[in-house]
Amino acid sequence: MDKIIVITVKLLCGDHPEPNKEELKQQEKCLDKFTNTKGEHEFPVRVIPRHSLQTRITHGVVAVSCLWLMVSGVFVFVPPIAAAFPQVAQVMRMSHRLVGAIFIICPIVSALLAPKGFKLFCEKYFVKWTPEDIEFMKKFVFYMIGPKTVHMPDQDEVKSGQRFADGAMVLSSIFIAVSGLVLWLGTSVFRTPAEAQMIMRICHDICFVMFIIFGIAHIYLGAGIFQPYKGTARLMWGDGKVPESDGLYHWGFWAREEIEHGNVENEDAKHLAKRNKHLAKVKAKMQAKQAKAAKAE
Repeated sequence: MDKIIVITVKLLCGDHPEPNKEELKQQEKCLDKFTNTKGEHEFPVRVIPRHSLQTRITHGVVAVSCLWLMVSGVFVFVPPIAAAFPQVAQVMRMSHRLVGAIFIICPIVSALLAPKGFKLFCEKYFVKWTPEDIEFMKKFVFYMIGPKTVHMPDQDEVKSGQRFADGAMVLSSIFIAVSGLVLWLGTSVFRTPAEAQMIMRICHDICFVMFIIFGIAHIYLGAGIFQPYKGTARLMWGDGKVPESDGLYHWGFWAREEIEHGNVENEDAKHLAKRNKHLAKVKAKMQAKQAKAAKAE
């Protein structure tokens, strides 16, 4: 059974080198044991709960707020565009302040509603790096270039690369929020010196650029655009659960600990249907490779 799971994990995640004829037969044999003739799972697919509903709502509100702040910020901080569309610029300026307030208040309220969860969140990011964390960072660029040829070490619930990238986004967000608040209140509630306004504007712009850079990487991986991360959008934009095989592939240390504690459940019908469809495609691709290998002989 362990051999079946290992091969199935590699098949589903795409992390395997081009197999030869014998390996193709072995993979199909294992896949047949794992599924029935229709390409459906013979036994229930297990999933591991990863993100709570509150976490997903907080992430969703902040993410949507960020997108709107990026768009409206163009009209606020780029005078030529604001001058070209004065009426739109006025609406965008007002919405930038309103959505900015939501961007600041939402995570604060979430932390107050679940202080233990906020504490655990901080503990996941502010931990001592292990040899596996260092190895992961060293291999990450090569993994992005050729995921089928690079074996990544097991990781905890939050990967070392995620700590670095998300940490940069959180830090940038804090500076964006503080500088934006000073710029807003400094021109409405009280008057701040021109020098302070300029410093805050520069800080706002620099942190915005940083946020964009790491935000693009966050979306690229989190949305599952990069093949090995396919399906991970479900973690924040779905039910917050990860299939056991994916959990073992991406967060080995964390997944095994959750399994040992019994924090697993069977996949629901909706997601199982999607999984079966993907598995059928994998099997069809494997059979096509076998046919190609047979012709080559």
